[in-house]
Amino acid sequence: MRILVTGGTGYIGSHTIIELYAKGYEVDIVDNLFNSKITTLDKIEKITGKRPGFYEVDLRDAENLDKVFAENKYDLVIHFAGLKAVGESVGKPLEYYENNIGGTTNLLKCMRKYGVHKIIFSSSATVYGDPGNPKYVETMETGRGLTNPYGKTKYMIEEILKDCTVADPEFQVTLLRYFNPIGNHPSGEIGEDPNGIPNNLMPVIMKVARGEIKELLIYGNDYPTPDGTCLRDYIHVVDLAKGHVAAIAKMEPGVSIYNLGSGKTSSVFDMIHAFETASGEKLPTKIAPRRDGDLPEFYADPSKAERELNWHTELTIEDAMRDTIRFLKNES
Repeated sequence: MRILVTGGTGYIGSHTIIELYAKGYEVDIVDNLFNSKITTLDKIEKITGKRPGFYEVDLRDAENLDKVFAENKYDLVIHFAGLKAVGESVGKPLEYYENNIGGTTNLLKCMRKYGVHKIIFSSSATVYGDPGNPKYVETMETGRGLTNPYGKTKYMIEEILKDCTVADPEFQVTLLRYFNPIGNHPSGEIGEDPNGIPNNLMPVIMKVARGEIKELLIYGNDYPTPDGTCLRDYIHVVDLAKGHVAAIAKMEPGVSIYNLGSGKTSSVFDMIHAFETASGEKLPTKIAPRRDGDLPEFYADPSKAERELNWHTELTIEDAMRDTIRFLKNES
């Protein structure tokens, strides 16, 4: 099977390609390198002994994207490409809608033109908004109470994909709703390294550890949780990558939806302490006011993925911290 991975030099995409190679799939990448590096190809090759085909193409570039499909016969697309900074999306909504939704519609047009009927979409738990229950189940309503353009683009793309299955009975869509990916490949070769000031906790911890950010801001310590900080469901990126591979075998006409999370929560302080224990170093921290839109707690109900995909998380936040420190040392 030949698979096209959009955004394949990015954090989750690159880890997924390693797992795809482990299962014997052939892989090509389409990526505009906006928030990733071409050297990721060398690192994938070092880990796997295989080098993906690579096309430096923006999904909004319909002409060159068409050439990629014209030159290759793909069986499946895994779609990661997109802007993903929550805070930035609030200040740049037009850029997020144009990039994420416009790029996806171009991709789907090419798939339709060249007879590619299978797509796995990198979605997010943000599509649930605030359902009033911290345990998120796939059957919950989505799209209500979304507070930022990033989350809205994920929701809108899900709806576009659902509509495509109505228009084409052969079309097969799998929506994978992520919770909070953390960690890095155990080799230390590839990992999360976003440009600019990240929005998520783990890359901020990494930048504080490197000395690139002065201190780690903890946004609120007065939530109704055991230690007053927000509780989140963290999933090691290697487990997340394996979830994509597990989803391939289960694809069928119509839409399939799976939460990819651990079903467990850790607080901000839990994460900080786990990193400090693994590294032996103290992180400078500061309590800051709550951020608008942050929920006290949410986590996945992963039972559907466990039941239908035979997938579950195997790695812990301690494993993630170990692998993160290995990556930081390798990059220094």
